[in-house]
Amino acid sequence: MLSSLFLSATNHLLAQSGWARARLRPHAGHSARLVLAPFAEIRFSVSADGHLAEHASEEAPEVSLHLAVAELPRLLVDGLETAMRHVRIEGNAEFAEALGFVFRHLRWDAEEDLARIFGDIAAHRMVAGGQRVVGEAQRTAARLSGSVAEYLTEEAPLLVSRHALPAFAQELIAVRDAVARLDKRIARLEKSV
Repeated sequence: MLSSLFLSATNHLLAQSGWARARLRPHAGHSARLVLAPFAEIRFSVSADGHLAEHASEEAPEVSLHLAVAELPRLLVDGLETAMRHVRIEGNAEFAEALGFVFRHLRWDAEEDLARIFGDIAAHRMVAGGQRVVGEAQRTAARLSGSVAEYLTEEAPLLVSRHALPAFAQELIAVRDAVARLDKRIARLEKSV
């Protein structure tokens, strides 16, 4: 299930990106596996046309890509390029480099897919509107986090502001030293009793 979903989604993106298929074609017949630790392993090979195909052989793959399942939300939020920074790649250096480059730079052209259904103009407007919505959501999240941080440091001081941090650190050191002195006094008093 996961393997077929991965292969169909990746092949859809490869179909939109001639440069990516050209980058993979020299590695036709080479096999790889994507390990989503600790749950799944997806085995695939590169076909002659530069697409990915399911690879069912028991032979060890030439390249292994290891990604922790905990990194998957980052893939959804930050995109494939950011998630690929957390992928450990092992094996054939040339093939691994080609796969890494393709996966880092592969992008979905949503406008092309939407144009097939709704037409070029509507697809362009939908994508532009979606980008505006995402941009505004990011700006709103940044403003909200700034407001919450300001509230927690200034209005209801549950957090220490950056400006007050050095003074707070000095006070903390002074308290630590006073507690250490008090501990020594208590130890001396206990010995004398």
